[in-house]
Amino acid sequence: MDVLGCRIMNWRIIRTEKGNSFIGVLDPRLCKIPLEPYFNLCSHPVTVQAFAMKTKHRIGDTKSEIKILSIGGGAGEIDLQIVSKVQAQYPGVCINNEVVEPSAEQIAKYKELVAKTSNLENVKFAWHNETSSEYQRRMLEKKEVQKWDFIHMIQMLYYVKDIPATLKFFHSLLGTNAKILIIVVSGSSGWDKLWKKYGSRLPQDDLCLYVTSDDLTQMLDSLGLKYECYDLLSTLDISDCFTDGNETADLLWDFLTETCNFNATAPPDLKAELVKDLQEPEFSTKKEGKVLFNNNLSFIVIGA
Repeated sequence: MDVLGCRIMNWRIIRTEKGNSFIGVLDPRLCKIPLEPYFNLCSHPVTVQAFAMKTKHRIGDTKSEIKILSIGGGAGEIDLQIVSKVQAQYPGVCINNEVVEPSAEQIAKYKELVAKTSNLENVKFAWHNETSSEYQRRMLEKKEVQKWDFIHMIQMLYYVKDIPATLKFFHSLLGTNAKILIIVVSGSSGWDKLWKKYGSRLPQDDLCLYVTSDDLTQMLDSLGLKYECYDLLSTLDISDCFTDGNETADLLWDFLTETCNFNATAPPDLKAELVKDLQEPEFSTKKEGKVLFNNNLSFIVIGA
């Protein structure tokens, strides 16, 4: 299973060399839990190949070089999948892949991954150890506009303070027939309901925002930008949350509430309300004795 888009707030995907996936956290005090037994993505057209098939757009026709800008590329696992799909669509075409990533540790892992990945002879990589806002300021100060064929922002807009300004800026960097791909949690997801109902009662990191595809499409409408939005059906098995004395349950509760040691520290009334609500149809479905949280994602394609 290829799990993308599970980077919720200050959580991100970590993959082991054996291919196992974990929910990792930027805060080292928090823990990791295996993803594979808990996530099911019914559809995940988040690669460039599926993106092109779904939207009928091609980003590299008639071009001798394809320029890709990754915003929040992390350790590169998803970026290299995207590069591979572009290579398959445009054999022999040179690819310029630049990455904006604020974590030096993630960039180091990205470079290690590139070093041990084959068939990248026609790909040129460059890394910028900075946030998207820092990149934006640097580009504006240089007064040099670099145009891109494909810009992707996968589960990173939770970390941006001024999202409309960010969307407007990166849209201005699109070349002819270019596209931006954004992946965030869907407005139809259980996350949307959870954040709206309980957001004020859960700790919120100043670095992170509660934002869904509904919020983004409203912003895009206000900016007058053309886009297409598709849902990616996904569920998260949270059945263990309702079993006492389960270590995995503790970690799942931390993930759902973005609170370290939630089970041990949460007010009893808050915990009781969440236990009840998370089993309701508004948040989850029940199937074969399991409680499956609505983890739907959205990908939004913005045209030049």
